[in-house]
Amino acid sequence: MAEPDIDDIERRMGKAIDVLKQEFVGLRTGRASVSMLDPVRVEVYGSMMPINQIGTVSVPEPRMISVQVWDKSNVKAVEKAITASGLGLNPQADGTLIRIPIPELNEQRRKELTKVAGQYAEQAKVAVRGVRRDGMDNLKKSEKDGDLGEDDVKMYQEEIQKLTDDATKKIDEMLAQKTKEVLQV
Repeated sequence: MAEPDIDDIERRMGKAIDVLKQEFVGLRTGRASVSMLDPVRVEVYGSMMPINQIGTVSVPEPRMISVQVWDKSNVKAVEKAITASGLGLNPQADGTLIRIPIPELNEQRRKELTKVAGQYAEQAKVAVRGVRRDGMDNLKKSEKDGDLGEDDVKMYQEEIQKLTDDATKKIDEMLAQKTKEVLQV
C-alpha cells in the first residue's frame, strides 16, 4: 500500500453525511409523512428490519400515520420500536393496524426534536472522525513500512484533515438548517 485511497475516505465521509440526511428526513415538523418512520428498525424474525418491510405505512390524515402490519405476531414489536425510536410518537394498536397520531409541536416538543437532531449530527461527526482515524492509521503504517516518506505522509495527513473539516462543516450547516426548520412556528 503505497498511497492512501483518498477517494475511499471521501466516499465514506460522504456516506456518513447521507445517513444524517436520512435521519433528518424522519424529523418532521408537525405534518405526518411516511418517511418519518424510515429510521425505525423493528426486531422481528431474529433480525432488525425497516418498518416498511413489516407492514404498509400510509398517511390517511395530515396528522396521522398508519402502519398495517402484515403478520399479527409482529404488532407488539412494531409498537415497541416506534415508542423506543426517540421520535416522541405514541402508537395505538387496533388489531393489525397501528395508528400513530402526530402531536402538535409545542415549544417543548420542538426543543426535544432539536436535541434529537443534535444527537444525529454528533453520530455523523463520530463516524467522520472514525474514517479520519482509519486513514491516519493507514498513513502511519505506510510510513513505518517504508512505503511513504515523511513529506508524503504530512501531505496526505493535511488532505485527510481537510476532508474531515469539510465534512464536519457540512454536518454543522445541516444541523443549523434543521434546527431552524424545527423551531420555526
